[in-house]
Amino acid sequence: MSKPPSADPVPGLRFTTRPEIIGTFGAVSTTHWLASAVGMSILERGGHAFDAAVAAGITLQIVEPHLSGPAGDMPAIVYSARDKKVRVLCGQGTVPAGATMAKFKDLGLTLIPDTGFLAACVPGCFDGWMLMLRDYGTMTVEQVLEPAIGYAAKGFPVLPRITMLLLPLVEFFKSEWPSSAKVWLHKGQPPRPWALHTTPGTAQTYQRIVAESKAAGGSREKQIDAARDAFYRGFVAEAIDRFVRGTPQMDGTGQRNTGFLAADDMANWRATWEDSVTCDYGRYRIHKTGPWGQGPVLLQALSLLQGFDIASLDPLGAELVHLVVEANKLAYADREVFYGDPNHADVPLTTLLSKDYNDRRRELIGKEASFDQRPSLSEISASRITTILGLAGSMTPIGPGGGEPTFAPLPEYKGDTVHLDVIDRWGNMVAATPSGGWFQSSPVVPELGFPLGTRAQMCWLAEDLPSGLVPGARPRTTLTPTLVERDGAPYLVCGSPGGDQQDQWILLLLLRHFHHGMNLQEAIDAPMFNSMHFPSSFTPRAPKPGAVSIEDRFGPEVLSDLNKRGHKLTVSDGWSLGRVCAASWDGGLIRAATTPRHMEAYAIGR
Repeated sequence: MSKPPSADPVPGLRFTTRPEIIGTFGAVSTTHWLASAVGMSILERGGHAFDAAVAAGITLQIVEPHLSGPAGDMPAIVYSARDKKVRVLCGQGTVPAGATMAKFKDLGLTLIPDTGFLAACVPGCFDGWMLMLRDYGTMTVEQVLEPAIGYAAKGFPVLPRITMLLLPLVEFFKSEWPSSAKVWLHKGQPPRPWALHTTPGTAQTYQRIVAESKAAGGSREKQIDAARDAFYRGFVAEAIDRFVRGTPQMDGTGQRNTGFLAADDMANWRATWEDSVTCDYGRYRIHKTGPWGQGPVLLQALSLLQGFDIASLDPLGAELVHLVVEANKLAYADREVFYGDPNHADVPLTTLLSKDYNDRRRELIGKEASFDQRPSLSEISASRITTILGLAGSMTPIGPGGGEPTFAPLPEYKGDTVHLDVIDRWGNMVAATPSGGWFQSSPVVPELGFPLGTRAQMCWLAEDLPSGLVPGARPRTTLTPTLVERDGAPYLVCGSPGGDQQDQWILLLLLRHFHHGMNLQEAIDAPMFNSMHFPSSFTPRAPKPGAVSIEDRFGPEVLSDLNKRGHKLTVSDGWSLGRVCAASWDGGLIRAATTPRHMEAYAIGR
């Protein structure tokens, strides 16, 4: 049964804003309807889930440029029906070789700024998409880039949120980032909502990559590798090097600085495949990235919650909200002091996910809200959390925006990322969470038509932290796709934009689906909440002890109960938190769903 959000005065469990899509041929769920349509068109042409994911993901760069871009990052988790294997794809670029802690401290910085060149890392998403296409796809570079090139060259409808984010940046773009003004302002003003807008520089860059891939000749795989070379060892890398190192630009420090990212950094980097990190939860096995992402916090939270009878609780009651919030506080506290790139830091992940460890940690969950940051009780974790809390909030960003990239000044809009899930008729599955390279993060590279990312802002400027700045290491990203097996078979892919909140909203989807019988759409439509207790991953990184953001559809009784327990509630509009997408495979039946929040995401299937 479907009802519009405004017609649902109480949090009824079986009312949804749209149907759960059910079919047998394939399904695509993304954060923008055009990308979903592009992905489905690839499946209709005989492409696999991997081809569709690449085409949809690159289309999202064009139609949601405030949330992802060609120079951003992209972790993915895939299941290959051919190989019968789950794998993680790391399209998270590394810190440049020249970006040392000493150089930041010489600039008088205690935190890495959130805008400009100083936080730029190697762009990871393009190589990630091309590696997926080469190793598992069936189509050519030209076929998967064609839709994105079309929208960039011929125009795409401007989301109202894009216009609203550009409005506070108009004078800044004119005075400080003229290359961005050239792309995003017409006669000194941003495009109007729903106007047709083009980004010809990006179209031309992708057209040149297609031309160079075709000129390489030979096999499909050889042409894909030629496209990778054009980006990382060719004209794209050369243009980035010239602009970043030769043209000082205003950044979040309030000063004009050049950056550290160089052509050599790009030439020496490759996207990689690796094993997932997992935990078992009843009949389910959940797959996440390693601790270079925040993914294991979902596994830790599930391990903590295994000690409670979640199925017996009201899924929209205060007790469940309280338990989930307190479990997340413990898991995220461990994220802060232990997570980092395992190639450069010793991360005790086996211990953090073990039953004995979480049995002990669970005892810290009481009846009232906690206000301390409580990582594992040890001398080293105590020292690290003291360092983190001393640095968090120590810098006030200056420039086009502070904090989470799309928490732009006046108005505030949450969500800094995109997500997509694809399942095809052969049972191949992809969950990917691209992000970075937003138009508000860094000036447009004039020769390329798009800006760089600022992922290094997630690195602490402290030597004793696993997520401290290290040249060649991956910043500890918040990007966190999810793949779930059920009874040993691949079952579900899901994810959400939202920075530190991503795994919190996915946790709610899983608990509601696993324990309370909600289908994917019901679980997504039900009211959401999340904790903001821990240090943010985004500059200025300040924690908000005890803070919980919660949709008003939980109702006055639940909100009153949570207040009495001590939670500091920020009550938001009933349809404002999370942009969750999901798709599942069950004996040949394919299901898909996505959030109605913000009126952009869509699931398509048949």
